[in-house]
Formats: sequence, structure tokens, C-alpha cells
Amino acid sequence: MKRNFKRVMAIHDLSGLGRSSLMAVTPVLSVMGMQVCPVPTAVLSSQTSGFHDYTFVDLTPIMPKYLQHWKSLQMDFDCIYSGFLGSAEQIHMMREILQEFSNQDTLVVIDPVLGDDGELYDTMDMDMVKQMAGLIREADIITPNVTECKLLLGLPADTKLYAEQLCHLLPLLGKMGPDAVVVTGVHKRDGGRCVCCYEKENDQCQFVEYKELPVDYPGTGDIFAAVMIGGLLQGRTLLQSVHLATEFICHAVADAIVAGEPVRDGVQLEKNLFRLLPE
Repeated sequence: MKRNFKRVMAIHDLSGLGRSSLMAVTPVLSVMGMQVCPVPTAVLSSQTSGFHDYTFVDLTPIMPKYLQHWKSLQMDFDCIYSGFLGSAEQIHMMREILQEFSNQDTLVVIDPVLGDDGELYDTMDMDMVKQMAGLIREADIITPNVTECKLLLGLPADTKLYAEQLCHLLPLLGKMGPDAVVVTGVHKRDGGRCVCCYEKENDQCQFVEYKELPVDYPGTGDIFAAVMIGGLLQGRTLLQSVHLATEFICHAVADAIVAGEPVRDGVQLEKNLFRLLPE
């Protein structure tokens, strides 16, 4: 039976506090008219930035049976999106997911979650970097931050890169497999901030600039990817979708600053979801 709605498989962790990962991705894509089908890779009592003594449950053991049930139901998806993958085994599972559930019409978006601010995350190591570099060969679009770009390219994670330099490196990531690379949180030489959007088809890198805000909130990368995916599935171009995601993040961050809530609680997501309602 033909569906009259878009369906997204979202492979990510579930963090109870902090407006990140599946707790952010699910409402964003839902309000944009998509059915979100989560595949939780881990369950945490909170996201990890700013919280201490959080609980962490690795769901790797249950994932095969979880996915086998979907396979038995012959589930199909318009998009497969992966965020936090906590081990090489989960990266291997992601490859199997793509073999089982994707076809030439499935949009594959991989956020290569590895590190930030010039450092690997505590749960990552260089073997995970190597495994992720292999996985992105399967992607249509990847959404790394600047640190993750450097790691995937084999550059020292603390190398200083501005947008103007980065655009010369993004074709190298394109040669590794993905059709498009969208890099968030990039500094420009003139002091501005932007998202770098590279499309292999036209070998072009474009900047989506935004006003730098004084606070970095957790979860913004997850929200950005979700809004971008929603825009693409609604029929927007990649650049239009990146503009939509960038503007949404700026509104949500600005409202969080005004609200004065702890940074670890994330941006004002719920207050701004109306901006994503289909017209």
C-alpha cells in the first residue's frame, strides 16, 4: 500500500534530559509532517554536557532483534539518518541497516559523531574514526562539525581551519563517498560564523552565514540535521534546507539566552516548533 507520508528511520541515542538526540529529532521531524521511527543506540538519563553521574545503557544487544522485527514487517523508509553510534559494532550494524532497508530512492544522512572543539569525545577513539570514514561512503549527505571534518581527513583535531580553507578540503570528503557535505559551526576569517554547504554534483561550496551568538548549547547539531532532513523531504533544495535549519537554530538559541535557563538544558525547542509547521 502506497504511503501518503514520509517515514524516517532515526538511529541515535535517547537522552532523557537536555533536548538532544532522539528527544530533539523526533518532535522536529514530527511537526514537519514526517513519521519518525527511532532506533535507539543507547539510553542515557541526560545528555553528557554539563551533567554528571548520568546513567548509560548500551542497547547494542537488542538492536538486531529490534531491526529483524521491522524487516519481517517489510518496513520501508524515505530517509535513514544516523547520529550517535557508540561502537564499531554499531557502525557495522548501520551498514547492515543500509543493505536491508535502503534503495536508490532512500535519502541517507549520516552525522559522523566523533568529537568537537578540537577533541574526540570520551567514548570515541581513532579506530572509531577509521570505521566512520568507511561508513560515510554509504551516505548521500554527511553533517560533520569542523573537528569531525579534520578527523575524517586525517588532520590533527586541533588544526585551525576557517571557512575559506575548509571549502578547499570538502571535495576530499566528497571523494570519500557522500554527494554533499554540510559543515556546521564554521568560523570565517572576518570573524563571522557560517555553515559550509558543499555539493559534489556542481563542485561548489556555499556559505550560509548567521550572527554568532555568545553561548554554545548542546543538541543544536541534532536539531540542525533534523530540520535539514525535514526540509529535503518536503521538497526543498539542500541549500534551502540548510537556510531553514540555520534560521531555526538561531531563533531557538536566542530564545534560550533570553530565558536564562541552564545551558545544559539546551535551546528553546518547543517554543519554536511552530516555525516548522508545513505551510
